[in-house]
Amino acid sequence: MMQPDWHPADIIAAVRKQGVSITALSYKAGLAPSTLANILHRRWPKGEKLIADAPGVTPEQIWPSRYRRSECC
Repeated sequence: MMQPDWHPADIIAAVRKQGVSITALSYKAGLAPSTLANILHRRWPKGEKLIADAPGVTPEQIWPSRYRRSECC
């Protein structure tokens, strides 16, 4: 059974535990302040990687539903 996606509050908390915010990550990447916050609800692999790198996990661990392989073929 596949693990569920992390709750957005858990993602924010994991990033904050590293002493940084989602907004600060956006600035550091040269993006608008709210750009990475959109990743909590929309798929964007580059942004997902930026967020996942902060707590030291992979995007697949945070959003398994976004990286699920098709079981049909």
